[in-house]
Amino acid sequence: MFYKIYFHNTITSELQIRNTLSVKKIYYWSPFLSPIATCKAVINSAGSLTQFGSGYESSILNFFGEFNRYDKEIKKKNIQLIDFYNFDIANILPYKGKIKSRFSFFIFFLLGLFPLTKVLKKNKPDFLIIHLITSLPLMLLLFFNFKTKFILRISGYPRMNFFRKLLWKITFKKIHLITCPTNNTLNYIKSLRLTDSSKIKLLYDPIINVKEINRKKQKEISIKNFYLSVGRLTKQKNFMFLCEAFQKLVKKNKEIKLVIAGNGEEKNNIQKFIKINNLENNIILLGYVSNIYPYFKASKGFILSSLWEDPGFVLLEASFCRTLILSSNAWPGPVELIKDNYNGISFESNDMEHFLKKFPYLMDNSYSKKLKLNNLKLAKKFTIFNHYQSLIKLLN
Repeated sequence: MFYKIYFHNTITSELQIRNTLSVKKIYYWSPFLSPIATCKAVINSAGSLTQFGSGYESSILNFFGEFNRYDKEIKKKNIQLIDFYNFDIANILPYKGKIKSRFSFFIFFLLGLFPLTKVLKKNKPDFLIIHLITSLPLMLLLFFNFKTKFILRISGYPRMNFFRKLLWKITFKKIHLITCPTNNTLNYIKSLRLTDSSKIKLLYDPIINVKEINRKKQKEISIKNFYLSVGRLTKQKNFMFLCEAFQKLVKKNKEIKLVIAGNGEEKNNIQKFIKINNLENNIILLGYVSNIYPYFKASKGFILSSLWEDPGFVLLEASFCRTLILSSNAWPGPVELIKDNYNGISFESNDMEHFLKKFPYLMDNSYSKKLKLNNLKLAKKFTIFNHYQSLIKLLN
């Protein structure tokens, strides 16, 4: 009897060990000072493994408590948070301005060096997927041989200064994979010839949560007959250009209305512009909006004025909500995603004359049905499930 129990327990233990060994630990590194769309993509990516997959344990490295604001969503998706520090330094460190942001990066680097090394050596995750503040884990890769495989996500066209080029050239030899969210970025990284091109893969970001968007967009809003723009109020998003364009449009049509959702360092400048030009009834600043989807649904059209995006999360959310789009041909994302007269209307980035020439097409409903249908096809590439299917191929 004792032998049988012992044998049964041994089998059970062996099965438990096998199950434990078969579970792949996936860690995400994406510290940030101010919330950006990438943060949501990280949560969606980690959540896709627990939602659709089996045999994956997803964890986000919570550097200074920056992911605490998403605590409910993270718990709901069965994602683990691994805390480095118990105080939220993200609310203390400055991030506006080049010198201040560099100082904050230096502090991040110093304080993150030891705990990141410790967690990788102690926990031995199978993969570390790197999104933001990439230099720190890459520097560790220079000096240590981890069992963990590093996957680096690169978006946009990073400035290739001497330090970055040298760091990439050395660490890319040890890195497992590099992923890019658009073909334009993929081709650019390949053109640098810093590593074997077979290591560089296209991986669409997990932007579209089908069930969530379909549910949230049903909410009624009070604002009617408006055009919409969404994003952080930064120079990159080029909202001042858009406000100047609407100042000109208002002269021809007093009823025209632009609604801007978002916060950022350019807010005061935009508010001053609106007040000086008596545009309070024509340009409305909503601030941060937690549920933007009803605004996409209700708007007469969505406008993206950015100088650069990769890929351009709001473009894809607008696409899925079947909103007609007028977008700058900014590199590398929008110029690849929005094809003029196919799935949207495109204008030359930062070109006022071309914008004013193209804007009337946004008011024309005669061919919007075809454009919206083609846009929906685009958005489906960026669903969470599609991302999951591509991601597990890379992990396996």
